[in-house]
Amino acid sequence: MSTCLGLYIEENLIKYAKVSKEHDQIKVESFGVKFYDDLDKVIKQIVEETYSYKTPISINLSEEMYNYFDIFAMLSKKDLPKAIKTEFEAYCGDKNYNPNVFETRYAITPNTQNKEKLKVIHISENKIELNKILQRFSSYKLQGIVPVSMAIPSVTKFDEKENCLIVNIEANTTVTTIIDQNIYDINKIDVGSQEILDKINLKENSYQKAYEICKETTIYTSEGKELTNGETSYLEDMMPALYEIVGSIRKIINESLDKIEKVYITGTGALINNIDLYFEEYLENVRCEILKPDFVKISPDINIKDYVEVNSAISLALSALGQGISGMNFKKNTLMDKLPDILKMEVGSKKKSPVTASKKSFKFVTMDFNIPLDKIEKGMLRGVVGLLVLFFVYCGFSTMILKQINLKNDEANTSIQDTNSQIALVDKDIQNIQNKTSDYTTKINNLKQINEQIEENNKIKKAIPNLLNRLMYVMPTEVQLTSIKNTSSTHIEIQAQSSSYADLGYLAASIKTNGILTNVITTSGQKDNNIVTIKIEGDLPWKKY
Repeated sequence: MSTCLGLYIEENLIKYAKVSKEHDQIKVESFGVKFYDDLDKVIKQIVEETYSYKTPISINLSEEMYNYFDIFAMLSKKDLPKAIKTEFEAYCGDKNYNPNVFETRYAITPNTQNKEKLKVIHISENKIELNKILQRFSSYKLQGIVPVSMAIPSVTKFDEKENCLIVNIEANTTVTTIIDQNIYDINKIDVGSQEILDKINLKENSYQKAYEICKETTIYTSEGKELTNGETSYLEDMMPALYEIVGSIRKIINESLDKIEKVYITGTGALINNIDLYFEEYLENVRCEILKPDFVKISPDINIKDYVEVNSAISLALSALGQGISGMNFKKNTLMDKLPDILKMEVGSKKKSPVTASKKSFKFVTMDFNIPLDKIEKGMLRGVVGLLVLFFVYCGFSTMILKQINLKNDEANTSIQDTNSQIALVDKDIQNIQNKTSDYTTKINNLKQINEQIEENNKIKKAIPNLLNRLMYVMPTEVQLTSIKNTSSTHIEIQAQSSSYADLGYLAASIKTNGILTNVITTSGQKDNNIVTIKIEGDLPWKKY
């Protein structure tokens, strides 16, 4: 039986699951969620509580980068790694990155739109971040460092030809696209449960309590009941983030060339009651459900929601146990990792007793020159003479070669001097050209500054009308704008009211996601006679106006 401890680590919490596998039987032996101030201390605590002192550990990457390349399907397996490396180096060149600072892995999947090509999902992580992880877990049996977005599909089995999305709402949100039972795409959304927990924590001053509030909160759809003030107080912290997430998912579905039939929801966000119904309401004709581990048998004694809560940790453990896509482990196996445990013993030196040593000592050579040489000494003498002859031959050849090298060095130095003279003349011409170029550049920059000033003045004149025009297209019918203030040349304050928190949340999310304003801040709503009023602040994005 193989066992692994999966640890999914975020900024304020850690999810863990100890998973065992025997043949095809998978069992979650222990699991949970812990909040921490000292990460090293809580890791030690989890290891002790789960009796995982010698159990392999698998953890998540946190800052990985995803890229996609198309390569010809006719390439041989030998040439594939070189072609992928070339594509990544070209990408780094465009971004002014040093490719040597990244540790990389990749997965290859058929290109559904072009059978002549293969699609490469390329994942990279900064080596400095990897070293930090290795140092933190140096005293543990670290077996896997895996991107959770690539591991999460191993939690369940998908129907053949089922095209779906796995939306993992953790600190940030990752969307894993599954096409024909293959991972086809990974999308990262910068909004997730961290934003929700941060807002609730400001009210409760406890991340643990904020987490529990998420688990106890229910989203009521358009046909739901009227909410109490306490319920709306927390929903107003959750809904803007959820609006942005579901809006991004809808965009992914609409832009996909393959029809997406189902959306699975997991992570901390999946703990919010009715979130699947909420997603279905906005994702028309797409079925939404919570991602449940298929190996957990549902019974009255088992709360499946507890397992869903730690899906990320379970998937990391399963990845180290050989489930899911291979080749995603960023932990390089050392020689000690490859050796069986029985061979990983310290080898010490035992000193032999003087008696034993003396018994095994023999006298091969004598230094008494009055005694005739025996066969052994004659052989050794011939060997010494031979070594001396070889030494003198080596010295002779070395002297000859050294003279030739010195001659070539003299010729090279002469050539270098001639070249440097020519370079000096070229540098003089280049300097003259640069002086003239500098004059032209100065004049061009002056003209550019004048044009930019003119454009800036025109932008200010057009900004407000353009803002009103863009707001008209995203504003729900039930929302009214009560005031718009231009507090500075770029800062805008908008007051809006409606009978529905959801409509106001949609307006705020639309303003942010559509780039109507930047640095958007939404104040808590005030409810008076069933009318909710909120204030939305942000800066005008000059480039778009």
